[in-house]
Amino acid sequence: MSYQGGYVIIDVFLWMVGINTIRHNKLTGDIILSRKSEVNPPCTRSAAGYFTSAYFGARLKKGLVSAGIFIVFWGVAHIASAGQYWDFPPLPEPYQYGDLLIDRTSTKNQVKPVFFSHWSHRAKYACRVCHFELDFAFKVNKTEMTEEDNRNGLFCGACHDGKQVFGHTEGNCEKCHAGENISSHDKFNLLARQLPKTEYGNKIDWVGAVRSKRITPRYSIFNEDEIPMAFKKDLELAAEWSFVPPAFFPHAAHTPWLDCANCHPDIFNIKKKTTKHFSMKYILEERFCGVCHLKIAFPLNNCTGCHPKIKGK
Repeated sequence: MSYQGGYVIIDVFLWMVGINTIRHNKLTGDIILSRKSEVNPPCTRSAAGYFTSAYFGARLKKGLVSAGIFIVFWGVAHIASAGQYWDFPPLPEPYQYGDLLIDRTSTKNQVKPVFFSHWSHRAKYACRVCHFELDFAFKVNKTEMTEEDNRNGLFCGACHDGKQVFGHTEGNCEKCHAGENISSHDKFNLLARQLPKTEYGNKIDWVGAVRSKRITPRYSIFNEDEIPMAFKKDLELAAEWSFVPPAFFPHAAHTPWLDCANCHPDIFNIKKKTTKHFSMKYILEERFCGVCHLKIAFPLNNCTGCHPKIKGK
């Protein structure tokens, strides 16, 4: 940073603590700090270096201001590089990341909640199959489904029909209604060791797995000829804070998994820069990107996943 830039910053902080001007008398060597509405004489230090209470007070204030500047800029650098300003939710073990307990009415009806593993389904089906074709809400416990619906081929019953996958029969109840997380560490490791790695979440690079064709999740269960839209436009999204590099949104990484209608227009307006309140505060409240990128897709702890120019992460 240039000296001129440094002086501007110092001026701002001095203004915040009430000092309006700093004057240096080259003849006498005095440094004079003053306010616009000065009741007492300005604080001065003579070239001879006499320590008066006024001078000591002024020096103490300047020292505190300098320390404040250092702390703030150190904090900003730490925040920007390490992403530790935000209160991210704790991450479970990789084999349990994305797992859910569905309990909209189970406990009320004296039935154990349903356990659902995202990673075991994600290896076989694109997200849009459940969250578009089968009409599952993104938020857990918001889908109004019943056991009768499932037995009639809706929701889980579209696949769990006893032909494609185990069905809704009495002997299979506890395979889903487990009441707790029963994700298999061994089965997860068997899958994970075949797929490209990443640092966060399941520690599986799901986008890389699709691109390398190590997995080929079904894009539709109703139309085998349906394929993802070939839309590869990348968006650059400026951050709210000038010291945070912009975020980049790659459509091509999302289209093999999602339908356009999963995001537009309910979560994001189609036109760029018209989505109101699109900020980290709301993302952490499971809005916007946080609908997926808090507990299912790679978590927000992976700062460079969206802000690739952030250093140190």
